[in-house]
Amino acid sequence: MKNQTKSAAHMKAKKAKDFWGTTFRLVRYMSTRFWGLALTLLLVIAATIMATQAPHILGRATTEIYRGIQEGNALREAGESVDVFPIDFDYIRNILIIVGVVYVTQAVFQYFQQFITARIAQKTVYDMRKDLKDKMSQLPIEYYDTHSNGDIMSRAINDMDQIANTLQQSLSQFIMSIVQFVTVLTVMFIIDVRLTLVTIVTVPISFLLIAWVAPKSQKQFSRQQKELGVLNDQVEETFSGHTIVKTYNREEDEIRKFEEQSATLNRASWKAQFLSGIMMPLVSFSRDLGYFGVAIVGGIGVANGTVSLGNVQAFIQYVNQFSQPVREIANLANTVQVTIASCERIFEILDEEKMVDTASSMRPNLQSPYKIEFEHVQFGYGNKPEDELLMTDFNLTVRDGEMIAVVGPTGAGKSTLINLLERFYDVKGGSIRYEGTDVRDIDRSELRSRFSMVLQDTWLFNGTIWDNIAYGAHSPDQQTDDKILSAAKAAHVDEFVRRLPDGYNTVLNEEGSNISQGQRQLITIARAFLADPEILILDEATSSVDTRTEVLIQAAMENLLKNRTSFVVAHRLSTIRGADKIIVMNHGDVIETGNHDELIELDGFYADLYNSQFQTPDQQLQAV
Repeated sequence: MKNQTKSAAHMKAKKAKDFWGTTFRLVRYMSTRFWGLALTLLLVIAATIMATQAPHILGRATTEIYRGIQEGNALREAGESVDVFPIDFDYIRNILIIVGVVYVTQAVFQYFQQFITARIAQKTVYDMRKDLKDKMSQLPIEYYDTHSNGDIMSRAINDMDQIANTLQQSLSQFIMSIVQFVTVLTVMFIIDVRLTLVTIVTVPISFLLIAWVAPKSQKQFSRQQKELGVLNDQVEETFSGHTIVKTYNREEDEIRKFEEQSATLNRASWKAQFLSGIMMPLVSFSRDLGYFGVAIVGGIGVANGTVSLGNVQAFIQYVNQFSQPVREIANLANTVQVTIASCERIFEILDEEKMVDTASSMRPNLQSPYKIEFEHVQFGYGNKPEDELLMTDFNLTVRDGEMIAVVGPTGAGKSTLINLLERFYDVKGGSIRYEGTDVRDIDRSELRSRFSMVLQDTWLFNGTIWDNIAYGAHSPDQQTDDKILSAAKAAHVDEFVRRLPDGYNTVLNEEGSNISQGQRQLITIARAFLADPEILILDEATSSVDTRTEVLIQAAMENLLKNRTSFVVAHRLSTIRGADKIIVMNHGDVIETGNHDELIELDGFYADLYNSQFQTPDQQLQAV
């Protein structure tokens, strides 16, 4: 329970915006398992009734023993010889057997209740994870461009784990606490009203003590987590830059900073642990007041003959059973608040608008001579009317088999062109046609199966080199050993893989850092070759490859790009001299079009870009 309190306190800053609305929505997720919840509730009630009846039944044994002792003492006072007190031990034995059966039955009920609750929790979270995964695949690319990967991962993993842990660990506890509170209170009122009122008096004291200490404890835990985060950042920064630290002889400075931050963290942790440590003793103190009150009032009642000793003994146990759910509910309050906040973050994604397919209403031109055609395209990021358009009147025609090079300064619209080609975004005006048909009238999956793309930022998953190349296959027919090996050879992957100890079975780590950057890029190119697309997109595909490897790739490109339409985005203009057409973009529009020789002769924007790459840094600065 202490751990739960601390965990909740750590995340105190994250509050739910619509607590009850989100809670009811979470309950609706669980309501699909209504009968499981109903059975859980029945088992909790049954287990709680068993737990509350045990003290009362044991109280009868105490009363019987007390009665026998009083009777024996009365007989002795009357002058009779009493060797054995007149206690009905058969009656007591039967009571003990009954209590044993009650406790065993209670344990069985609790086991099945916890088992069913865990199943309900896991199934509920499974449904939420499934819905989240489905929704993530339906969100537009714009969502991923406007939300950080860290935030999305935090929602999908951390927030979902928070919900799973709370449902599995705290749901059962919360239900048991509520049922136990009501059941114990009812039983106590039935047995003795006065002793019940004495017990209830201690409840406000518990709440007041918790309300006084908990906020202070949570504040210190929040500070502790903040200082721990600072320390972690400092350590990560120092280790990641350890070469620079050693180069400039800053080890002593980094150690001093670490010690100062560790001392700050130690002070915050000490205060947090101290306040957390005194919370339970204070709550126990209020419970002890309940013991004291029951003992005093009950003792007076026993002396006056108005209360049986067995009832007093039962009430001493009831005081603990009654105060326990109060403490648990108070401790669960922050955990529940944080969990509902996590639910809100999940529901925010589920409530995002899906990627919508809207027909273009453009009549297809099946006689079009072009593979790709941009007609008066207008586009800008953002959906507000005041958002500025990046492309205002973009036009481009591409014939089948042409190699189109796209060049321009940063922000010119090169990546936007690629995004529109693959329908990561749809145009705001005009039309993009594929073989005469507007791309908005083609299913996204079908359209993208015609493309293959190699990006500047390589993406490899944790697996073998062979599996990473095979990932590019669109169909089982492309996953044959011959085709994978052929793609690897075409991309010059085979040359360096043969020199590795495990060859194609070499397992790449998550970042692919156990091979060079150039080798990683070659693998992604081989993956694209395996896909054998109609249109190949290379976005700075050779920017991270050394000169020798670049030459090999360019040689292979001449064969691989034959009879295939391709778009090559490049800053290194020497790589696209052989392009059929070079389009020069600036501010979202095409400002020059032609092949390399034509654009050099034009002596315009492209010629300046090309010549600047062969200037010295001083000459480039003078040009700027």
